[in-house]
Amino acid sequence: MRKRFDIAVFDGDGIGPEIMRPTISLLRQMALDGGYELTFHHLPAGAAHYAETGKSLPCASLDAARRADAILLSAMGLPSVRYPDGTEISPQIELRKALSLFAGVRPVRLVPGQRSPLALPADREVDFVLIRESTEGLFHSQGAGEVTETEARETLLITRETSEKLFRFAFGLAAERRLRGRGPGRVTCVDKANVFRAFAFFRAIFDAEARHHPDIVADHAYVDATALWFVLKPWDFDVLVTENMFGDILSDLGAGLMGGLGLAPSADIGTDHAVFQPCHGSAPDIAGRGVANPMAMLLSAAMMLDWLGLRHDAPTVVEDGRRLREAVEAVVAEGAVLTADLGGRATTEEAARAVMDRLAAA
Repeated sequence: MRKRFDIAVFDGDGIGPEIMRPTISLLRQMALDGGYELTFHHLPAGAAHYAETGKSLPCASLDAARRADAILLSAMGLPSVRYPDGTEISPQIELRKALSLFAGVRPVRLVPGQRSPLALPADREVDFVLIRESTEGLFHSQGAGEVTETEARETLLITRETSEKLFRFAFGLAAERRLRGRGPGRVTCVDKANVFRAFAFFRAIFDAEARHHPDIVADHAYVDATALWFVLKPWDFDVLVTENMFGDILSDLGAGLMGGLGLAPSADIGTDHAVFQPCHGSAPDIAGRGVANPMAMLLSAAMMLDWLGLRHDAPTVVEDGRRLREAVEAVVAEGAVLTADLGGRATTEEAARAVMDRLAAA
């Protein structure tokens, strides 16, 4: 078992540093108790850094992230700071492309007692994962689209190489979830193959990969119908896999099912690297007030521990990932210590402390 891991840390903008601080403290304590070591390397990047230096992701930061065992990234970007073309500062997207992080993993999970806009039947459980291709799709021409006085064009790109890796990852995750008792072993390809040739191509590659996994159920859904079913029957899903822009939209809908982006973690995973970050933005309107919700950041850290432990055959680290996720879920379900976005009055530190106390009591 590997005992030491180097973690590249991007503290982010706005509320980013406020939710990263308690996350690092909690991870240090878990590592100390678990007998392994996490060494954190804080690296500059983001909108505030761009405003000061003209660089959103310095080469030195990218190189250090590339050498790390995992990358922990907080909320990035500021509405008031943009590139000359008007687009937002997005180092997280630069990282995805530079490190070939093709699989954007967005879990959606509702535990008993958790508040949701949906009135779920008592016998239903929502626990699915949306996998968003993170390097191509409609984001391919980010910052390089063509704009004239009369029209604007962006280019959607879907390649066989990336799609094959994406679908292998999706079927592998479905098999892993089934082994853990968290899903039936089903992968749904979400597309718009009835309209666009690019998505018919995408679906054909999916079907070819599905034939290599006869023990996993493979099916299809159009993206508009999927959005409807997220609301009407979210318990029907296990693993969904889709294009970049479709995944961007559906992942926020999934976060809404859980009660908001403050509970939405994510991972962007490639063959050799992975970034873990909350799905929400930097919320500069509440920055510095100590009221930001740390739960999505903590859940992202739990995903990081799980990925590190599985990758390096470190069962204690995998177990700590599960423990951290379940501690967050327990605090949220109990509802006594929640931040304002979830209807409570707790501060960032109080919410994080409640999770730490739950871990200590387990």
